[in-house]
Parts: sequence; structure tokens; C-alpha cells
Amino acid sequence: MLGTLRRIVQEVNAAPDLPRALQLITGRVKQAMDVDVCSVYLVDSSRDELVLMATEGLNPESVGQVQMAFDRGLAGLVAERAEPVNISDATLHPRYEYFPTTGEERYCAFLGVPIIHHRQVLGVLVVQRSEVYRFGEDEVTFLITVASQLAGGIAHAEASGGIDGLGDHEPGAEAFEHRPLQGLAAAPGVAMGQAVVIYPEADLEAVPDRQARDPVAEEARFDQALVAVREEVESLAARMREQLPVEDLALFDAYRMMLESDSLAGKVIDRIRAGQWAPGALRQTVAEHLQVFEAMEDPYLSERADDIRDLGRRILVHLQQHTPAAPEYPERVVLVGEDIAASHIAEVPPDRLAGLVSMRGSRNSHAAILARAMGIPAVMGLDNLPVGRMDGRDLIADGYTGRVYIAPSDEVRKEFQRLVDEEEELAAGLDHLRDLPAETGDGFRIPLLVNTGLVSDVSASRQSGAEGIGLYRTEFPFMVRERFPGEEEQAEIYRAVLAAFDPRPVTLRTLDVGGDKALPYFPIQEDNPFLGWRGIRITLDHPEIFITQLRAMLRASAGMSNLQLLLPMVSGVAELDDALVLLHRAHRELVDEGLDVGMPKVGVMVEVPSAVYQARELAQRADFLSVGTNDLTQYLLAVDRNNARVADLYDALHPSVLRAMVQIVEGARAHGRPVSVCGEMAGDPAAVMLLVGMGMDSLSTSVSSLPRVKWVIRSITRERATALLAEVLHYEQPGAIRQRLNTEIEALGLGGLIRPGK
Repeated sequence: MLGTLRRIVQEVNAAPDLPRALQLITGRVKQAMDVDVCSVYLVDSSRDELVLMATEGLNPESVGQVQMAFDRGLAGLVAERAEPVNISDATLHPRYEYFPTTGEERYCAFLGVPIIHHRQVLGVLVVQRSEVYRFGEDEVTFLITVASQLAGGIAHAEASGGIDGLGDHEPGAEAFEHRPLQGLAAAPGVAMGQAVVIYPEADLEAVPDRQARDPVAEEARFDQALVAVREEVESLAARMREQLPVEDLALFDAYRMMLESDSLAGKVIDRIRAGQWAPGALRQTVAEHLQVFEAMEDPYLSERADDIRDLGRRILVHLQQHTPAAPEYPERVVLVGEDIAASHIAEVPPDRLAGLVSMRGSRNSHAAILARAMGIPAVMGLDNLPVGRMDGRDLIADGYTGRVYIAPSDEVRKEFQRLVDEEEELAAGLDHLRDLPAETGDGFRIPLLVNTGLVSDVSASRQSGAEGIGLYRTEFPFMVRERFPGEEEQAEIYRAVLAAFDPRPVTLRTLDVGGDKALPYFPIQEDNPFLGWRGIRITLDHPEIFITQLRAMLRASAGMSNLQLLLPMVSGVAELDDALVLLHRAHRELVDEGLDVGMPKVGVMVEVPSAVYQARELAQRADFLSVGTNDLTQYLLAVDRNNARVADLYDALHPSVLRAMVQIVEGARAHGRPVSVCGEMAGDPAAVMLLVGMGMDSLSTSVSSLPRVKWVIRSITRERATALLAEVLHYEQPGAIRQRLNTEIEALGLGGLIRPGK
């Protein structure tokens, strides 16, 4: 059965649209289970009812005509309960309902299982037999497995056509107008622009559809790639001729035949001439061939699919070598991809980047954090996003609610333009706060600093009224290069940042890579990267990298006294001790070389549970503590902050997170050390009230969040914030805490800070 299941899933995933996918499901399941009927009902969310979308065995004219609410019929019972229903004689069941158009009066045995994606019932998969019969456990579990495996594919297909697209082989823009896709709100704001799809190199399946600007040039590119791959295959064959038997060398002959056949090259060229760009035409043609080979029962023939796949990748590599380095970016770019990285964001001209939309990730993934730092709206975790068909489409990405509108109607555009205007009006209304201190109504001053990682952001950070940089992410210069930056390169970058804010403090975080922040020239392959080799663990294991960075930071501070260092991912005092040894060594080296550099203050990021419980010991050795609420929340709640499937569980207002932060402050106070917050929680206006109540000494947030945070601080007293904290620490649910904080925001007259969906 596993092989059958795999073939069904492969065929459905390769289907070009929802109707074909559903027809494949019903046909293949009917055959595999040897039943008389297999049908798929999908939920029409606009009417809260099930609609028969495909069937093998019932009257085909009933497709699209049979509709039922969840409280009607046996399929409705499956959807209502969200669990399987197995009945030997359906006609005797009180929920049985007869639909004349289906012809189902001939069938007795009924088995229905729900199709569920992210806790949401998408539909019901039903099989029936004419005789009275109770389906066995193996049959039930097989159908459940089919439904669970297909749920993601159906969700993706619905995004590309849905119920409205039943008759469309290639759903047009109108299919998306009134049915936005739901993702995760990752960075506030509204992005209105044109989609530009980014995709990894040499990944054929990720190549998007794209209109060919010059079909003749595209065909020439493809011909060049074919010639290059033929030469490559000839070279491989010549090299292996003495080492392989004749029968194995036949593989290269097969490659030559495929390269010269009209079934591959000819069809790619036909698609190019029809208007598709060369990589997209190649992807479509290879997928067509793969579907045929993978469906074959003969093991030898089915394994030839790997040869087709390998050949397609080889051609793509050569196509990409002749692809223009940078696409033509429209005036307002909404960057779309399966997994957007910092390097992708950096490639787009800043004045044209309007927003981000990503299939993977959550509001606390690295790309989302960078988007908030840059003031760019972002939506993440859209696992049903048809990425390959998004290039060039008009999009609206709502960073407040996580909704994405594809080819929006004029009415939708007007509504979002109104929201944009309101946001601009609010921002303008807060301009007068720029030069005022962040001080509570009862006189407690809380310095506000900014998080950044781009030299280009320094000017905007200064103009925002920030009192320094609370977190400078030094990994960005490492991520945009093809090698480790040298000491001189780093020192030049750091000095520009330090000089721009002198004498105000600038906190440089040492290299923090690993997890979701990879260096292209320093790959780290791990089964569980967030619990693996990252942050201080890497730099301590590579002192040659760490000391180079420490020397660059110290050299950059010569003649100034505003440098502070921050060590990431410290899990215990031993790591702090080892890091301090290397820092003192770097300092001695520079002094011996005749440089007049002082020792900076050194802080520890508290972002893993072990550091929470050793906050007192860490504070004894360090000059300050800085709470990284993003990772701290992730590790305390055991929630991968990049995983959209568990994103709903990630909440920095969880009682355990709040109690841990209170414990950190108490540990630091034991040695008179200040505590700052540099995680995303510092930019959340509601959460800021609790941070004031905890007695945090400073907050560091994005430039875009700073005016709102200052507005909150100046609107509340320390006494009121402390009482509010004491109250919510008794709450058990983060949702209840958020609701209480929003009520307090309203009571303070700051209702403009609360947006729908927050």
C-alpha cells in the first residue's frame, strides 16, 4: 500500500489544477481500495457547506450540484465530527440523506474520513460499496493516511483555484479576488505592489512560471544549455569508459537520446515559443515526463524518473549561468518565495521593496525580524501559496492580519489604501515625540535604542530619536559575502556605526550564525539546527574567526568610548569565561601593537533557559544582561519559531516567558547589573507596559516601532505598569494576557496602536 500511496501523492502534487487533482484522487483510491464509489467533498467557506467536487462511481453530473451543511448527510457528519464514520448500511443511519442526482441509492457501505489541514476541515473523502459491508481497520487507516497526505496538496490546489475554479484548467486572477490566502502576520503594515518570485538555484521544482520577454533569446539560451549538457555527458562517458561495464555505460546513451528527442527538447521549445521562459518551460516538461515514469509499475522503468530529474537539473544549471544577474524590479516589489533569506532582501533596491511574502517561516524567523527592522510589511507561513504562479501578479500583503490578496479588486485596493493613509496619519501624529525622553508619568526614564544590522540604517536610526544602538547584528556583513570578511573590512564597518552614534552607546553583538542564519561559504548541516552549533558555540570553536572579529571591534572603537559587546546564545558561565579570555587576549594584542583601545562593557544575551537559571552568576561576571525574547520564547515553549505549523503556540506573552523575565531581572539586581530587552517583545506596545513594570533599564527595538513604544511609556506610570504586571502574572493563558493588555491600551487612550487581528 505504501507504494500505491506514494504514487497517488506524486500524481496529485503534479496535477496542474484542483479539478484534475481531485479526479486523480477519486480514480486512484477507487482502484486501490476496490470500491464502487470514491468521492471528494470540499468545504465552501463562503457558505459553510460541503460541495461534491469529484467522484468516480456517482453520477458525474452531480459534481458541483450536491451541497450540504455540516448538520446534513453522512459526509456532513464526518466534517462536523472531524473524525472517520464507518457504516455497514448507510441507508439505515438517521443522518442518511438521499440526493437524487447522485444515484447513490444503490450503495450501502459508507466510509468517510475528514481532510484536515492545520486543524481546519477542508473536506471529506468518501468510499462506498453496493453491498452491506463494514470496512476493516486496514481500509480505514489507509483512507485516513491518504487524506492526511493529500491535505496539504489540496490546500495548495485550493489556493490556485478553489471551488470557484472548478471549471478552470488555468485559474485566472479573478479566482483570488474575494478569497485571500491566510498566513502569519510577521511585520506590520500593508504592502501593495507586484510580485517578484525568488527561488534557489539548481532547484528545478522551485522555478516559477514567468513570461518570456524575448522568446527567441530564451530559445537560444536553451539551445546553448543543451549543447553544454551534451558536452558534459560526453565527457562523463569518456571518463568512465574504462571503469564501467558496457551495460552501465548505456545510461549515458540514454542521456544523449533524451537530449536529442523531441519529447524533451522539442516540448520545451514549444512552450518557450508559446511565451514561457526557458527555465519554466523546462520545469513543466520534466514534470510531465516524471509523472509518466513514476506511475509505471515496473521498478526499472520507474527508477528512470531519477535520470530525467538529473538531466533536468543539469540543463537548469547551465540555463541559470546565462540568466541576467538581477531581474528588472518593478517600482513596488513584493518579494515572494518559498523561503526568503536576508541575502534575497539585500538584492532588491531599498526604495523599491514594498513587502515580503514567504511560504515558510513565522513572525519570528530571521527574514521577518529583518523586515520589521526595515519597516517592511511581511506575511510568512503561507504553505498553500502557489509560488510558481505568482511572478508578476499584483499583490496586497496585510502584515497586520497575515492575509495576502492576489489580483485584488478595486474595492479591496481602496479599503487597504484607506488603512495605509490611517497609518501614515498616526505616524505623523507621533513625530512630536522624537526629541522627547521616554519617561513614564511618574518620572522613570527608560532609554530607547534601536536594533539594526545595516550601515544604511544608521542615519534613519539617528533621526528617529534613538538614544543609541541596543543591538547591532554583525552577521549581515558575513552573510552578504562569499567569504569571511577580514579584520580591516569589519573594523571599517563597525567604526562607521560607532562614530555615527558617539558618544551614545552602540552594542555590537558578536557573530550569531547557525539556526536559520546560514553563511553560504560555511554550511552547517544538522538535524536540529536550533539546538545545535550556533552563536557563541561556533565562535568559541573557531577562535581564529572570533578573535579576528573582536580585534576589529576594538580597533574600530579607538578614540571613542561607546562600544559595548554582546555575546549571543550563552548557555552557562563556562562559555562566558572562555569568551572573556579571548577578548582580553585580543585587547592585549592590540595594546602590544601600539593601539590605544579600552576594554568595552560586555553583556550576555539571555535567550536559553539555562541562562535564566544562572542569571545571577552571569551578572556577577558580565557588565549587563540583555534578554533576547525571540529565542527565549522559542526554547521555553519548545516551538520552532520558523515552523508555521506551530506558530500559534509561539507567544512571548506566555506566563512562563513573563515569569522567566522577572527571574532574570531579579538575578541581575543581585549584583547591581542593568537589564535590557532587545527582542521583538520590546517593540510590542502592549508588552512594553509589562517590561516597564518589570523594571527593565532600557529597550531596543526597530526604528519603525520606536515612536509607538515611546508613546506607551509616556502614557503610563511605573506604578500602574507594576500593578498590571502583578495582575497578569496570575493569568494562565497568553490570550487572556493579550486581551487584558489591549484593554489597558484602550484605557490609556492609545487605541490607534491596536490593529485588527492583533
